[in-house]
Amino acid sequence: MNRITDLFQTKPNRILNVYFTAGYPKLDDTVSILRALEASGADLIEIGIPFSDPVADGPTIQASNDVALSNGMTLKLLMEQLKDIRSQVSIPIVLMGYINPIVQYGIEQFCADCADRGIDGLILPDLPMYEYLEVYKPVFEKNGLLNIFLITPQTSEARIREIDNNSSGFIYMVSSASTTGAKTGISEEQEAYFQRVNQMGLKNPRLIGFGISNKKTFDKACENANGAIIGSAFIKVLAQEGDLSLNIDQYVKSVIG
Repeated sequence: MNRITDLFQTKPNRILNVYFTAGYPKLDDTVSILRALEASGADLIEIGIPFSDPVADGPTIQASNDVALSNGMTLKLLMEQLKDIRSQVSIPIVLMGYINPIVQYGIEQFCADCADRGIDGLILPDLPMYEYLEVYKPVFEKNGLLNIFLITPQTSEARIREIDNNSSGFIYMVSSASTTGAKTGISEEQEAYFQRVNQMGLKNPRLIGFGISNKKTFDKACENANGAIIGSAFIKVLAQEGDLSLNIDQYVKSVIG
């Protein structure tokens, strides 16, 4: 049983998925952040692989990518940092990134290294569906990796059903057509989109991302899906002065109440 699948079976709602960029704020913070997130009550963790052109991400996450790359973070180094992570962290871990660094790393090697470290899934926004099905799916499945696709308010019903049929774990439900961190709050238009998707009877659970930053927006997302993803707001927490673990604990607990 994949940890992600298991999570949604044991806790079908109010799932909190927290995103952070590997190598930010400091190069060696990755494991400390993972441990602090689990201890504070996060259900699932999404580690961003730094990339020079993160097209889906807004200014806050782009800036964290720049800092992480300047710090010297690479995919190879991230794999080294995660080598013994399953002796310290038990909740599901997903890697989020763009396909270019993974192709350079070598797809077979990347998937094997993910499996070795207990990574549960991947979010690759620029991986086309047809390429996933023809090239990547067998390698992902062999290594127990779930591929998580994104949908937006502009995604057609036919496309949403195709994504639902060809994925497992959960669907990343982008709340708006903007980049990450661009909006706060959830509009009536967004709620109508959430309800439209809810009525489709999809087999996969859904997490809402983009614009989730506090208890109010988390609660609203949980009314419309199985939970939510917080990214930009958490990156801002990591930038704060003071004790990193304490800041993480206070923030996560303020969100989940």
